Amino acid sequence: MIVAIDAASSDLSLSLVSHDGAAIGDEAWTSPQRQSAELLPRLLDLFARHETGVRDVAALAIGTGPGSFTGLRVSMALAKGLAHALRRPLYGFPSLAAWLDAEPEALAAVARAGAREAYVLTRGTTAPVVVERDELAARLGGVRLVAPAELVATFGLDGATRPRGAIAMARAAAARLAAGDPGDDLATLEPLYLRAPRGVAVEAEGRVTWL
Repeated sequence: MIVAIDAASSDLSLSLVSHDGAAIGDEAWTSPQRQSAELLPRLLDLFARHETGVRDVAALAIGTGPGSFTGLRVSMALAKGLAHALRRPLYGFPSLAAWLDAEPEALAAVARAGAREAYVLTRGTTAPVVVERDELAARLGGVRLVAPAELVATFGLDGATRPRGAIAMARAAAARLAAGDPGDDLATLEPLYLRAPRGVAVEAEGRVTWL
C-alpha cells in the first residue's frame, strides 16, 4: 500500500492506493489553521476505515508545495518520520502539478505566494509563475482552475475546484516504486514555502521579472 499526503494549502488530502495504483481510500477536507492537530488523526482514521495500518505501508508520497509553512512543515515531518521508522521509500511531488493531474479538465492550478501574489501553474508547463492578485482575474477569467478555499474569495477565483493532490501523488509513487526507484533522500527533501524561489518568473502589469 502507498500512502500519500498533501497539505500545501488549507485544502488537505490523504490517499491510499495499492501497488498497481488502484484506489483503496482517500479523504479531503479544508482546515485553515488546524493542520498540525488533524493530519495524523485523520490518517489513522483512514487506515482504520479500510482495515489497514502502518505495517502495510510499502511507500509514501508527499506534496512539496509551494504552500503554507505550517501545513508543509507538519506533513513533511510526518511523512519523513514514517519513512524513517518503517524504512520505506518516500517520494516528493510538486503540489500544483499533482493538483492538475488529479483534475484532468482543469487548465491551471493556483496557490498563494504571498499576501498579494499567487503561484500559477498552467497545464503543459513545468514551472509556476507568480502573478499579482489584481492580474489573476484578467489572466485566468473563464479558465477552469484548481485552487484552495483560502484563495477563492480573496483572489476572486469563484468556481475553482478544490485541490485533491494526494491521489495523483499516490499513483505516481506506485509507478516509481514498481520501477525500482529507491525514493528521495530524506536528508535533502525539503518543502517549498510561500516565498517565490529564485528562478521563478514573476508577472505583473504585463512585465516578467526573473528572481
